[in-house]
Amino acid sequence: MQPFHVASFDVEEHHRIEAATGLQCSVELKQEYARRMEHTTRQLLDHLAKAQALATFYIVGEIARTHPGLVRDIHAAGHEIGSHSWDHRRVHHFTPDSFRDDLLRSKEALEDVTGEAVLGFRAPTFSVVRQTGWAVDVLAECGFEYDSSVFPVRHDRYGIPDAPRGPFWAVGRSHEILELPPLTYQVGKFNLPVAGGGYFRLFPLGVMRAGLRQTAQSMSPSVAMLYFHPWEFDPEQPRLPLGRVAKWRTYVGMSRTTARLKSLLQGRSFARAIDVVRAIKASAVALPRFPL
Repeated sequence: MQPFHVASFDVEEHHRIEAATGLQCSVELKQEYARRMEHTTRQLLDHLAKAQALATFYIVGEIARTHPGLVRDIHAAGHEIGSHSWDHRRVHHFTPDSFRDDLLRSKEALEDVTGEAVLGFRAPTFSVVRQTGWAVDVLAECGFEYDSSVFPVRHDRYGIPDAPRGPFWAVGRSHEILELPPLTYQVGKFNLPVAGGGYFRLFPLGVMRAGLRQTAQSMSPSVAMLYFHPWEFDPEQPRLPLGRVAKWRTYVGMSRTTARLKSLLQGRSFARAIDVVRAIKASAVALPRFPL
């Protein structure tokens, strides 16, 4: 199979990020972040259109209620709409029953706007981990075809470091679901996270390019799942009152993200995640099965 590149965007207002958990933001600041989220997302749509690139947008379900026109326009541009939960809470906050309610609420809100089934999911903060492996069964039961929440790295907030680096079947107690993990670059036995987010802002762009080359040369099927957030492309936004480490993690390298994304989009073809999933299933290629 040909190598696939997937550009994905996790769409939430800036005050919802994990680093801001517990902070009290004024109504006015939340409104400003919401306004900037829509403006920046529309700029990203313009960049994608100029590069003739399709992408997948994992959108917080509440945004389908507050910004239905934005969700509708993303869908009308040919991009995939996936779920990023209802209000951006990590899976750790749920039981299987309450997670099901959250998933269906988000899924239905997004589908009401687009008129098309939502088949892909990404958990906030990649929070499908060993402790929340039960989420696999719930996702399958709710009609999702694939997930992109398992990051095969070591991190203080997320990750399953021994998970496969390429597409695999995530196996629950009674169901399984196709998993598209974010891009990593393997150095010895260590997986370096190079898929996007803070790593995209911190590392030289050449590190991500090295991960893309390694994946294309060593994996079959080769799927490079990249991820970004609209707020990462808005260096002029009001800053959250974070601690020193969290502030550095959140805002490092933000002034160079737009130029880097434009460079990354040039000379590559990008597919929607759902189209990659269907190509993999149609090929009947044997994928690893990994119990969660």
